[in-house]
Amino acid sequence: MHDQTLGTTQVNNPDISSQWLMTYYFIRAAVSFVWVGAAFTLGAAVPLIAAVLLIFYPTWDAAANVLDAHRNGGLRRNPTQAINALLSLVTTIAIALALSSSMDAVLGVFGVWAIVSGLLQLATAARRWKVYGAQWLMILSGAQSALAGAFFIKQSSLPTVHSILELAPYAAFGAFYFLISAIWLYVLAARRRRA
Repeated sequence: MHDQTLGTTQVNNPDISSQWLMTYYFIRAAVSFVWVGAAFTLGAAVPLIAAVLLIFYPTWDAAANVLDAHRNGGLRRNPTQAINALLSLVTTIAIALALSSSMDAVLGVFGVWAIVSGLLQLATAARRWKVYGAQWLMILSGAQSALAGAFFIKQSSLPTVHSILELAPYAAFGAFYFLISAIWLYVLAARRRRA
C-alpha cells in the first residue's frame, strides 16, 4: 500500500518524478557499464562467469522496469513496462535453457528480446515525452535495440564461434543512452530551478 501511495504522489508531482527518472537513468547506466566491463574481462575469460552475466542482464532489466513502474504509479499505469518486465523474466529462463544448447541459441534468444524490449522502451519513452522531456535518446535507444536484435538473430545463424563479446557493445550503447538521458534531465532541472 505504501508503494502505491508513493507512486501516485510521485506521478502527480513532476519535480519528484523527474528527479526519480534522472536517478533511475544514472543507475541503469552504472549497472550496464559495470556489466560491460565484466563481460570484456571476466566474461571473456571464464565461460561460467559469462553464463552468469548473460542470465543477469535480462533479470536486471525486469527488476529495473518493475521498480521504475512502481515509482510512477504502478504496473497498471505503465503497461509497456509491465510487459517488458514479464518479457525479460521469460528471456532470463530462455537464456538459461539456451546456454545448455549453444551460444548460437543464446544469441538468437537475446536478439528476439532486444527487438521486443526495444520497441517497448520506445513506446514507454514516447508516452513520457510530454511529462518529462529528454526522451528522444530513449526513443533512439529503443529503435537501435530493435535493429540490433535483428542483427543478433542473423548472426546466430552464421557458422562462427559466438561469445558474450558480441553482446557487450549493445549493452555499452544502452548504458551511454541512459547516461546522456540522465545528464539531459539534470540540465533541464537546473534550468527550471534558475527560472
